[in-house]
Amino acid sequence: MKILVFEYISGGGFNRDELPASLAGEGLLMLKALLGGLNEIPELDVTVMLDARLSAQVESPAIEIALIGPQDDCFERFEQLVEQHDAIWPIAPEFDAILFKLCRVVERLGKTLLAPASAAVRLTADKFKTFQCLVGRQIPTVATRLFADCPSFPGESIVKPIDGAGCGDSYLVRDSVDFDRLAACRQGAGRFIIQPHLSGEKTSLSCLFRNGRGWILSVNLQQFEIVNNQYQLSAIRVNHRFDCSLYQDLVAGIAKAVPGLWGCVGIDLIETPAQALVLEINPRLTSSFAGLNAALGVNAAALVLQLLHGDPVIHRTMNKMVTVQIKQKIDGD
Repeated sequence: MKILVFEYISGGGFNRDELPASLAGEGLLMLKALLGGLNEIPELDVTVMLDARLSAQVESPAIEIALIGPQDDCFERFEQLVEQHDAIWPIAPEFDAILFKLCRVVERLGKTLLAPASAAVRLTADKFKTFQCLVGRQIPTVATRLFADCPSFPGESIVKPIDGAGCGDSYLVRDSVDFDRLAACRQGAGRFIIQPHLSGEKTSLSCLFRNGRGWILSVNLQQFEIVNNQYQLSAIRVNHRFDCSLYQDLVAGIAKAVPGLWGCVGIDLIETPAQALVLEINPRLTSSFAGLNAALGVNAAALVLQLLHGDPVIHRTMNKMVTVQIKQKIDGD
């Protein structure tokens, strides 16, 4: 099988712009973990798209590297490479419909998509539509409304882009002064949502999905810092909680609510004393992927390829907590 891997940030998505260091570092973290897993699988022919400025970051004689320079049209090059491969593994942010567009290209060209269907990406990329979908299925989720529909300060809140990935452009609103200031400077306020700022553990689930079913690989604890009223992810404790059974009904409900979810998916939660509430669904690899092998002794890439033929056989050879530090700089910078 010929597999094309495209992690958007490190793979040329910013080939004509300055590389955002923290995002590129996080992208490389996931990319290297994925390539390491694919390298362990025999009879795979793997190609990875890579920003030419990062050529020294991926060195493996078993992997073909397609360098993307400033002279290249990244999306055009992606489409050309898709045509030359059997299966495509895109990893991209949801903003500006980037991940959706990549998945649509793969579907249009009739190749195997190693990611959720584009319709599922479109839904989960929109945090407000995701909220509406989950509420309609009676799945516990954080109350969400459009920022433009919130006329006054509702209490301590988080304002974030409706299709944002990570914490970029998300703001903690502590009082009416913060609220009014943010409302005045938010052009296109309809593209933002507002949620109550709840106290509780910020956990995430690393999951596999296929045909309306879901399997939990690990329960993780996300560690944040607040800088200038913005959350910044600093580390993830992968396999923070060994017992996954408490979350199985939640994952089963999400699998039925969004049947197009497939492959690796991350679910962000806020856990209050009363219950675990869904914050968002990430239809792609997340940074916790980088710690799965060390924490569980599983090759998550191989498990995803198993999904092409049936249910995954998850055989954990270890069970420990592993901390993944979120890089703020690219190695060597």
